[in-house]
Amino acid sequence: MEFLKQLGVKDKNFGCSTGQEWLKRTDEGLLDIVSPADGKHIASVYQCSEEDYEKTIVKASEAFKIWRKTPAPQRGEIVRQIGLRLREYKDPLGRLVSYEMGKSLQEGWGEVQEMIDICDFAVGQSRQLYGFTMQSERPNHRMYDQYHPLGIVGIVTAFNFPVAVWAWNAMIAAVCGDVNVWKPSSKVPLTAVAIQNIVAEVLKENDLPEGIFNLVIGRGRTVGERMLNDKRVSLVSITGSTAVGRHANEVIARRFGKIICELGGNNAIIITPDADLKMAIPAIVFGAVGTAGQRCTTTRRLIIHESVFDKVKESLVKAYKSLKIGTPLDTDNHVGPLIDKGAVKMFTDAIEEVKKEGGTLVYGGDVLEGPGYESGCYVVPAIMEVENSYPIVQEETFAPILYLIKYSGDVQEAIDIQNDVVQGLSSAIFTNNLREAETFLSAWGSDCGIANVNIGTSGAEIGGAFGGEKETGGGRESGSDAWKLYMRRQTNTINYGTELPLAQGIKFEI
Repeated sequence: MEFLKQLGVKDKNFGCSTGQEWLKRTDEGLLDIVSPADGKHIASVYQCSEEDYEKTIVKASEAFKIWRKTPAPQRGEIVRQIGLRLREYKDPLGRLVSYEMGKSLQEGWGEVQEMIDICDFAVGQSRQLYGFTMQSERPNHRMYDQYHPLGIVGIVTAFNFPVAVWAWNAMIAAVCGDVNVWKPSSKVPLTAVAIQNIVAEVLKENDLPEGIFNLVIGRGRTVGERMLNDKRVSLVSITGSTAVGRHANEVIARRFGKIICELGGNNAIIITPDADLKMAIPAIVFGAVGTAGQRCTTTRRLIIHESVFDKVKESLVKAYKSLKIGTPLDTDNHVGPLIDKGAVKMFTDAIEEVKKEGGTLVYGGDVLEGPGYESGCYVVPAIMEVENSYPIVQEETFAPILYLIKYSGDVQEAIDIQNDVVQGLSSAIFTNNLREAETFLSAWGSDCGIANVNIGTSGAEIGGAFGGEKETGGGRESGSDAWKLYMRRQTNTINYGTELPLAQGIKFEI
């Protein structure tokens, strides 16, 4: 395909890079990548060895000594150039994201746009790595805090956002003076190869050292575990399941490292009697079926007041019947494939489990076959009527299943239902009632890291800090003051007087 050539993706690619150089070992075997869109082989990637990983970390350590001395606005200039180069490659890169992962072409382009946007954001941030001055209790003293580069940042990304989540971390880390080592999902490594090719162009043009932007594609036991246990990696930002995050936290805590976790979401939208359904229905459908239900912010539970329950259900069924399911490269289609057949089995198993626990299938749930669906990864998004207490509803099924849950009391009952899961990423309420909206946003309202009023659970903007609470991990990436996580904080006190007064008025004569 032409977009593969434009991005420098070959039939066989190396999977380890220190920025400008590809390490060319082949003894760890090939990853063969098949598109969920049509089941066809795209390309292959040689996986990294332990020796490759070690060389990469050594290069990153050497590069950090240079990069941390580069003024932050100059680091921002490199990120600006990366953003410009991504603009040039937006179309082919978006097509690769769509074809390799299976999300719609519009979403593929949109994901690349997120990378561009975070570059723009990071450029501005490079001039605002600010500290604060505090008032000292001692005369003729100045006290302030400041932030220094942290070191090597490990970035572990999931298949559902093959490039954007890397950019959220890597661009902010770069302007903060850190170098990064990226371990992408083995299900979508070709987009990472393409990004590394793009970034390498900018690094070479600016005569920068190897090791600032690094890539390691490989097995968890070969690369992933080494990164978690490596004391040279100051911070690991990991996106994945709660189980993966729990293991990573335990390993990194043992070495007193830092971690950002973006884990599972079991996101809900509350529909009150005062909701504007003309606004709510499109938000629900997009949130539930976008990326074929494989977003961490996907709408999975819909908590509906009994007075509008039937109306909402009928509207959703009508909307779902109008969905066009097919190749993600056709912009007329709304829903593409799941990532692989394993995800399809998870989808069908969850539906059967809901039925066993007492739930009802309202619509969908089929696996599609025939022309256009040869990959076996296409399904009809499902709507199910359930109770929030069902064990399967308490889990995050990474597939397009929307659970309808009825409530009969006031908005606090709905909020309590929403909060009654172990995940705490994204949440939303649709209401025109100011009291309900403010209750939802109060300290006794939504317990999620993201809480929206009259918009859905997905589509977070890069300007806000992204992340959740509880078993979602508590991490924050992207905007707001999330940059502080990529730096080490230092408190400084300067005595510009001629005496040495001690804190708290202590007298110490010698």
